[in-house]
Amino acid sequence: MASQNIDCLLEPFKLRNLELRNRIVMPPMTRCFSPQGIPTQDVVRYYAKRAAHGVGLIVTEGVAIPFRGCIHDEAVPSMFGAAMPAWKQVVDAVHAEGAAIMPQLWHVGLNLKPELEGLFDGNSQLRADQIGPSGLADGIGNPPRPLGQPMTDRDIAQVIEAFAESAFCAYEAGFDGVQLHGAHGYLIDQFLWASTNVRKDQYGGDAANRSRFASDIVRAIRRRTAPDFPIVFRFSQWKLSDYEAELAATPAQLEAVLSPLVDAGVDMFDASQRRYWEPAFEGSHLNLAGWAKKLTGVPSSTVGSVSLDNDAIRTLLGESAQSTGIERLIERLQSGEFDLAGYRAGRAHRNAQTLFAAVATQSGLACLCSEYDQRLLLAGHCASQALSSHVTASSLSNIDAVMLEFAVQRIAAHGQVGCGMAHVPSVAFGGA
Repeated sequence: MASQNIDCLLEPFKLRNLELRNRIVMPPMTRCFSPQGIPTQDVVRYYAKRAAHGVGLIVTEGVAIPFRGCIHDEAVPSMFGAAMPAWKQVVDAVHAEGAAIMPQLWHVGLNLKPELEGLFDGNSQLRADQIGPSGLADGIGNPPRPLGQPMTDRDIAQVIEAFAESAFCAYEAGFDGVQLHGAHGYLIDQFLWASTNVRKDQYGGDAANRSRFASDIVRAIRRRTAPDFPIVFRFSQWKLSDYEAELAATPAQLEAVLSPLVDAGVDMFDASQRRYWEPAFEGSHLNLAGWAKKLTGVPSSTVGSVSLDNDAIRTLLGESAQSTGIERLIERLQSGEFDLAGYRAGRAHRNAQTLFAAVATQSGLACLCSEYDQRLLLAGHCASQALSSHVTASSLSNIDAVMLEFAVQRIAAHGQVGCGMAHVPSVAFGGA
């Protein structure tokens, strides 16, 4: 592809007073490398390295807010309290390399987590501290069902304030904006989605009411930060429990969900699709980001299997995913369909990149996992191979200590771990 064809991807972009050096976004990817929620120096170096390689905007992994039940793992970083000095180091390191950075504020809500890391099943149990709009929880392949208690008015008010507090902490630390995780079936999305929100009060019912929780969070963030502090909202059709789910079946329904968010102060939408090139609705070529921009008039960013011809989940079902060029991405960016593009590249752990590529090739899994998920996949693969005597001790000697430990754990706890959908840890979709 001629160099001039990618000029639009390298053009600067302005969001309020934030100027990005190009249109390339590093999307959020769950890593779980922050013990007790505090980023380590490895986390500082991780983000600085991505910035040094030229990305315009980094959206961090999903971060915890100061409210109960917001995460599944204590190694997910926090965006409040004792974690903030470390985050200030991250921000300064990223800015020194010329990139911008935003945290993704995250509450998982009523999502189930089983014993085997990364999988959801029908036998999982909610923790006592988990919350959701209507007490309805779900797992992969299971429709939402009553497993918890609906949030009280007090719960809602406190969660709204917790999001605002984390946004304020980010603002004070020098972040360039914040992203709200309103996608994939997590807490905010559980309010947006009619299947998990059956409330009869002001936070349930029609699309405008279901958007009220998210809108109230946006307004609270705006009050606690500044008029020109960018607020990005991530949303999706698909959910962790149902890849065919629809937040909106028509453009009119999507407009009813998104417009209140713009009125509240959202500056840009980040539309998460499994395959960004697919039309969001019949009768138009526009993808989800394209429709968000058309319906609301605010900028949008697209993400979902960029540079592949298939999505990662389908590879777990035996289909292949081949690397492709970005010609079609460039064409759609040039047309103005969306403004930014999230691209997951360079995600392999430095000690495992070659091995992971080999494992991914054997299993049919595309290299789109976070470092955390790569280690889990490698562990399962090594456990499986070790049990079947295909891998000797010397063959494992090049795997770092952490991966080896995972492998031993998988052998002891789960026996042979294969590469089928029922056994491989889930691929991270950005804040998972």
